[in-house]
Amino acid sequence: MAERYRGPIVDPHHHLWDRSLYRQPWLRGQSGVLGRDCLPADYLKATAGYDVIGTVHVEAGWDAGDPFAEIAWLDQLERPEWMAARYVANVALDAPDAETSLQRVAAHPRVVGVRDILSWHPDPQRSFAKDRHRMSSAAWRAGFAALDRSGLSFDLMISPWQMEEAQQLVADFPATRFAINHCGSPFDQSEGGLAFWEQGLRGLVEFHNVSIKVSDVVAYQPDWTAESVTRIVRTCLEVFGPSRTMLASDHPVLDLGSSFAEAYGVFEAALEHCSSAEQRAVFAGNAGSFYRIEI
Repeated sequence: MAERYRGPIVDPHHHLWDRSLYRQPWLRGQSGVLGRDCLPADYLKATAGYDVIGTVHVEAGWDAGDPFAEIAWLDQLERPEWMAARYVANVALDAPDAETSLQRVAAHPRVVGVRDILSWHPDPQRSFAKDRHRMSSAAWRAGFAALDRSGLSFDLMISPWQMEEAQQLVADFPATRFAINHCGSPFDQSEGGLAFWEQGLRGLVEFHNVSIKVSDVVAYQPDWTAESVTRIVRTCLEVFGPSRTMLASDHPVLDLGSSFAEAYGVFEAALEHCSSAEQRAVFAGNAGSFYRIEI
C-alpha cells in the first residue's frame, strides 16, 4: 500500500477575481467568501505548504458583454509563472459570433479550453442554465462544431439529469477532449440520487475523450464528513480510473464549505490505496497532460 501523497500538484480548476472591477454579475450582493477579492496572494495563502506547480484558471462568470476582458485582466496580474499557467475561457457557443470568438481565444497562448455552463437543475434556484436541453439546440451545436475545429478542450459542467443527453454530444465530437466539472454535480445525496449520478458517469466513461475533475465536492454536502466526501472521490476514481481522473480545488468557491487543506487532506486519504504512480497521475500528471502544462 502506498503512503499518503506528498508530491507535486497541478490544480486544474480555480478562479481569480477583483470585485472592485464589478465585472462578475453573479458576485454582486454576495457576502462572506464570495464577497471578497480572490487574487494571487489569496491563492498562495490557501495553498501554503503544498507543492503546487501548475494551475488552470477557469472562467469566473465575467460580464458576457466583454468576455475577452477577463483574459486581458489575467495577463496583467503579477503572479508566479505556474499560477494560471493555462486558461479555460468563456464563449457562449450559441451566440452569432461564436466562431469569431473561438478563433480569438484560441490564438492566445495560455488558452487551452472553453467553458459554457450547461448545468440544469429541476429547481430553478439551483440551475445555472434555464434550458435543460441547450446542448442539443442547433445554434449551440453549430458553435460547438467551431470549437471542435479549434482544437480547444471543453469543460463540461452539467448535472446528472443531463448526462444521458451529453453522451450524444461527446459521441458526435470524438476529437474534442471533455472534462466533466465538479464530479458531474451530485446534487442529490440520497442513495437513489447517488445511484442515478453514478449511472450517468458510467454512461459517459464509455467515450475515450471524456475525463473528470473531482472538485469542490462539499458544495453538494453542507454537512460533509471525510467519509461522505471519500465516497464521491472513490466513485469517480473507480468509474474513470487513475488515467482519466483529476483532482482540483475550485478555490475560492471551495471555501464556502471547506478549505484547500481540508479538501486535499481527504484526497490524500482517499487515494492511499493507489500506487505512487497512480497518485501522481491523479494529483498532477493527468491535469498537466489534459491542459498542456509541462511538468
